[in-house]
Formats: sequence, structure tokens, C-alpha cells
Amino acid sequence: MNVGFGPHAPYTVSDAPLSKIATYAEELQAPIQIHLHETADEILTSLETHGLRPIERLNNMGLLSPLTQCVHMTQIEDSDIDILLQTGAHVVHCPESNLSLASGLCPVDRLIKAGVNVCLGTDGAASNNDLDLAGEMRTAAMIGKLAANDASAVDAHTALAMATINGAKALGLEKSIGSLEAGKLADIIAIDLSGLAHTPMYDPVSHLVYTQIGHRVSHVWVNGKALVDNYQLQTLDTPSIARKARQWQEKLTGNRI
Repeated sequence: MNVGFGPHAPYTVSDAPLSKIATYAEELQAPIQIHLHETADEILTSLETHGLRPIERLNNMGLLSPLTQCVHMTQIEDSDIDILLQTGAHVVHCPESNLSLASGLCPVDRLIKAGVNVCLGTDGAASNNDLDLAGEMRTAAMIGKLAANDASAVDAHTALAMATINGAKALGLEKSIGSLEAGKLADIIAIDLSGLAHTPMYDPVSHLVYTQIGHRVSHVWVNGKALVDNYQLQTLDTPSIARKARQWQEKLTGNRI
């Protein structure tokens, strides 16, 4: 089991616990994930309160390193990119959450060209209804072009890498997962692209990124163990999960379903 630290954000966690996390993470070589530069208001408040941009504050505390995953990063200046490069910190791009909350657009193409590792995330269900990483690939590729004003930016292969090997790098697990290579864990999915909606197919990677494939994942293996077989979950009791979800819905809303 791999365990990491997850302080929410610089505006919800004070200096003392953040400094402790920086120390513990370095001692344990454990990853840190923190929401950072998500909104313009976050930057303004930090400047007014601390006299520093949030990323500068975290860097001064030693919280930024190759162990750190900076989630969102929609508000970026050249100095922020310099800090990311100096520290080796990673960026977790959550395009659909950013759109849902009108937080801004992460300049993915600019970051990647500068040499920053950018991967994909979904954020939480409060700002992302489906938590579908396949959908995030498509959205990231689309808005990446808009943010860069360049139709060639964040192409399909880049988006696929963001969803796979780049994420493994951000977790420090690229030697074990993130690509299909001899010696790595057998973490594999099979996607059925035989249907009419995916015909004809000229570029499989383009199909994976620009069409809706989340519901076409037919098989999943984690470390060689089958978790999904022909669209059927193998380790979870789906009727029980659905029943418990409805029970919680009733408790939260006061209405019987």
C-alpha cells in the first residue's frame, strides 16, 4: 500500500501543519497532493495575507519537490513555472472541474513545452458529476487547444500520456505502472471499439481521446487480477452498493426513493 499526504489547499491549511507535512513527506518519501492556484481569488487573498503567491509560500516552506502534485494550477505566471521546474513538482490538470466552477483554464501546452510534468485528475464529485477519466482526456485535449489558441496543442497522444504515464510519474510509480512494459504490473484495460460509432477507425489513439469510451471499457485487470470481465464487476456487489447509495440519498434529502 502506498500512502501520501493530502492537505487541501494553502488557504485552508496553516503554515505549521504544512511545514510538518513537508518534513514527514521527505522523511518517508511519500507524495503530497494539494489544490493550488485554482482561482484568481486564491492568488489575491494570498498576496494580501502573506505578501506571496501561494506557490511561493509553499516553496519557502519546502513543500514543493518531485513528491508534490499541484492540483488545478489555472492561475499561472512565468515565475510559477520557474518554481515548478526548479522543484520538480507536478501539475494535476482537472479540466471538467475547472469548467464547472469557472475557475479558469490551466495552460497545459505552455507547461508541457516548458518541461513540467502534467497529468490528469477529476477533482471530486462536488464539482464533477461523472469522475470519468476518459472524459477528462477529451476535455483536456479540447480546452488545451483553446487555452493555447492553437489547434495542434495537447494532441491525442499528449492527452493519453497525461492520463497514463504522466500520472504514474506524478505518483512516483512510473517504474511499476503507467505503461505496458515487461517488468511492470499488469494494470490493463480493454476497450471495445468495434461498434458502429467507432467505424471507420484511422487512428486508435485519436478514437481513445476524442470519442466517448468510458462506457466501452469491457475488461480491467489490476496487477493481473480481473476486476471487470465483459463489463461485469468481479469484486463488488453492485446491488448492495446501489441500495446503500439510495439509503444515503434518503437520509440526506429526507425523501424515500
